[in-house]
Amino acid sequence: MAERSADGGTIGTMPDTSLVGFYQDMNLQERRTFWACAAGWGLDGMDFMLYPLVIGTIIKLWHVSGGEAGLAATATLLASSVGGWLAGYLSDRIGRTVTLQITVAWFSLFSLVCAFVQSFDQLLIARTLLGIGFGGEWAVGSILMGEMVRAQYRGRAVGSVQSAWAVGWGFAVLAQAVIFSLAPPEVAWRYMFALGAAPAVLIFFIRRHVEDAPLAKQSRAMQAAANDRPPLTEIFSGPHLRTTILASLMMVGAQGAYYAMSTWVPHFLTTERHLSLVSSTGYLATLIVGSFAGFLTGAWLADAIGRRMLFLTFAVAAAIVMLVYMLAPLPPQLIWFLGFPLGFFSTGYFSGCGPYLTELYPTRLRGSGQGFCYNFGRGIGALFPAMVGYLSGSVGLGNAITIFAVSAYLLFFVTALFSRETRGKELHAHA
Repeated sequence: MAERSADGGTIGTMPDTSLVGFYQDMNLQERRTFWACAAGWGLDGMDFMLYPLVIGTIIKLWHVSGGEAGLAATATLLASSVGGWLAGYLSDRIGRTVTLQITVAWFSLFSLVCAFVQSFDQLLIARTLLGIGFGGEWAVGSILMGEMVRAQYRGRAVGSVQSAWAVGWGFAVLAQAVIFSLAPPEVAWRYMFALGAAPAVLIFFIRRHVEDAPLAKQSRAMQAAANDRPPLTEIFSGPHLRTTILASLMMVGAQGAYYAMSTWVPHFLTTERHLSLVSSTGYLATLIVGSFAGFLTGAWLADAIGRRMLFLTFAVAAAIVMLVYMLAPLPPQLIWFLGFPLGFFSTGYFSGCGPYLTELYPTRLRGSGQGFCYNFGRGIGALFPAMVGYLSGSVGLGNAITIFAVSAYLLFFVTALFSRETRGKELHAHA
């Protein structure tokens, strides 16, 4: 491990530019924070992906339309946009780790509630309430990790945390294959949602081993001494307004494309590609492996080439692969193969989103700013699954996914063109 100077830099050695270099140079507290944030995000991903995996069962069981089924996913994301903003603001007031515990407990509880609902309307309400905690967990965990790690490692560290989403997604798919093989669909979906209560165990680890970064503690102390309590709306004033607008629109593009794809691909494979529920697991596995590789590659590229270039490159590549995967008349073997690049490019750019948003705002506003921008993207992107569901009735599911996903990638690309590069920015308690 390299020796550190007083300001957290290294002495007598060049920074490690490898993917895992950040981890080798972490102290014990930083590593505990990394694993807590990664576990939280992975379990968050598992909880969210449970619904897309049982959406076909829900449609058949309660005789709901595609649009209605998509509405439940949209409601979850809309609620998450509010939860993420409020959790970010709360983390500026009471601390990152306390807020993180609250969000994990919240979405774990309402995932368990989903297992006991007796109608689609009840499920819609439970998933909406789950979304509040789901949105807050990412915002707070990403900030916590971004503040804990040094500038030259931030892209790789936060991006590697982001890769845990693919692990959670993979665990959900594995659980689906096992549970639906052992239990009839009428009850198997309930076991899936009950599994979503597992993240509650993470709270005990966070309480015992994870603390806020020193700069966050110092910032709150300085605010208390100066009686400085920034209002929730300060991110929309002065020099922050342009930043908030541009970053929010960028997150709409990033997330709208992903949710249009990820919510409906499992159903797309079983309907338009005519795969059975169990046989589609292998196709989703390829998609997930590609996603995991994309997250890690994006994490490395965020530091190597910068956040902006990562966004531009992956937006173009994701749009091209999406067009081929959804619209080309391909044999099953080629569809399976293309799952890897689809997962790779459609998620890899997310590795740059966390560090980019962390670097845009001063510490006293970071929770509010990052929480709002990312979750505004979720809120508008949340409309995409429902719109795909409704449009699919007239143009087909593959066409509907493509229309909304490619439009979102275009928005992501254009806003990235006008964004400023933040790679290497140092964070301070007073700014």
